[in-house]
Amino acid sequence: MRKHLVAVVAAAAALLLVAGCGGTSGGSNAESTETTVDGSLNKVVVKGDPSKSPAKANGRKDTFIATINSPSGVFLPGFNDNGWDGNAQQPIFASLVVTDDSGQYIPDLAEKWDISSDQLTYTFHLRDNLKFSDGSPLTADDVAFSLTLFNDPAYSGGSDFSDIGIKGVDAYKSGKADSISGIRVIDERTITIETTKANPLTLGILGGQVLSKAYYGKDYQRGHLDYLKDLYGKPLGAGPYKLSKYVDGQEVRYVANKYYYGGEPKIRNLIFKVTSKDTALSNFQNGETDFDGFSPDKDNLDALKQLGFASVRESTVPDMSEIWINNLKAPFNDKRVRQALIYGLNRQQIINVAYKGFGQVASVYAAPTQWSYTDKGVNKYKFDPDKAGKLLDEAGWKTGSDGIREKDGRKLTVRYLTSKDTDETIPIATENYKAIGIDFQPEVLDGDTIIERWTQGGDWDLVGGFRTNGLSDPNDAISEFVSHDKSINLTGYHNEEADKLAKEGLSTQDKTKRKAIYAELYKVLNNDPPTIPLSYRQSITAWNTRVKGVENYSTGNSDAALVLAKLSIE
Repeated sequence: MRKHLVAVVAAAAALLLVAGCGGTSGGSNAESTETTVDGSLNKVVVKGDPSKSPAKANGRKDTFIATINSPSGVFLPGFNDNGWDGNAQQPIFASLVVTDDSGQYIPDLAEKWDISSDQLTYTFHLRDNLKFSDGSPLTADDVAFSLTLFNDPAYSGGSDFSDIGIKGVDAYKSGKADSISGIRVIDERTITIETTKANPLTLGILGGQVLSKAYYGKDYQRGHLDYLKDLYGKPLGAGPYKLSKYVDGQEVRYVANKYYYGGEPKIRNLIFKVTSKDTALSNFQNGETDFDGFSPDKDNLDALKQLGFASVRESTVPDMSEIWINNLKAPFNDKRVRQALIYGLNRQQIINVAYKGFGQVASVYAAPTQWSYTDKGVNKYKFDPDKAGKLLDEAGWKTGSDGIREKDGRKLTVRYLTSKDTDETIPIATENYKAIGIDFQPEVLDGDTIIERWTQGGDWDLVGGFRTNGLSDPNDAISEFVSHDKSINLTGYHNEEADKLAKEGLSTQDKTKRKAIYAELYKVLNNDPPTIPLSYRQSITAWNTRVKGVENYSTGNSDAALVLAKLSIE
């Protein structure tokens, strides 16, 4: 099922900011030359020669090795807090529908679907003779069970149906009904779901991964889901592969599913190998891996080109990095202070150090790849310490004798939580903020500790070192800021005009109308910023050209499993 951008935590925990992609070389003295990313960029810039493939890779006739970063072993869709677990689940579980690179829905388990004229009722028609990887049939009953499970009163994971309101969910959760009335199984291959709110995201929310009722529902009782924990490491799905072995901190192994509806994959074995950026190039060069992503810089690009066997793709990543701000705490509940934090930080300098020409300062809450993206009419908040200082003056923060601003006897101290001591933001922000009278105090903590501080008790000021999850629909990047659920809106941000526009943005299927609405919403969030928008980025991925079809593969993409199922080795 589609997740809210945030349960931000799941996305953030999975996608560390490029603190690991490059050291702090250049520090705060790095040049501030403006760079841009091309939102339409997605091209193969080098096509390799398979005859130059290293011997170690050539010895693998039936195995494809890609890379992954730190899964935790929760292989049950909707129940993982680690986004890399979500990536690891993709080869195992098939969905009703998925999206392609352009964000268009394409069939997976459902061969087609119908949407009523009022946009409230969705009917899915399943492919014929679907099976799970144990050979058991997959029917509309399994779809109904999956939707019921994710709307159980005890469910607290990242799958969120509140924005579409399946009819009868409230009665089911309260015990007034024994089933969800809006979910109706017509026959083995047909299911209809009636919703109460028209929403352009409904197809994706309803069309998520399907779980086996016979396997996952055997011990199901409404309000009691703890039994599922015993099945986290023993997944059963209908995807192209099934789990073979998981070694914590090392790898996830899969074997081809002979019952896969698209036919058993040509490559029998799939391995997601846990690697580090420090060893990525050497592992790829000597044939340890077949596919990996690399730190975006010219040196890596040149090195990959020289290997001979590598095909290389440059693309714009559909995400953005932000520094989250605790809007519920003084002084950050004053928008002038938040604006000052943006003006006073040389974001271009940070990006130049981290991306070396492959990044851009973020100005709006959307990725350049998205159809809704526009920065027309927004303030770019170019680095301006004088402007930052004036805003702090207006907010009542006056410079003290030690150079640190004070108000009502309190120093202007900002605690910054990050998971990397190599976070490029630290040296630059320390210098920039000191110059405008802010005592910037970085705290380098492990990811779990940050998430605990971030989500419990409000004991934080700024959180950096993380990126959003992949952004597709314009609602993805802004949903947290307009949610009244504290577990989703971790910043505590509230703006009535933003709420109104966000609601309008989900009230129509018309992309032209939605684009105009989000353009206005971006201006509102720009003027009253909930976070410090930091960067957009480009990526470099490479693969051993002896593997065919990889040019269409990206780890974590909605259609990743469909692509994996079609790979072959020359």
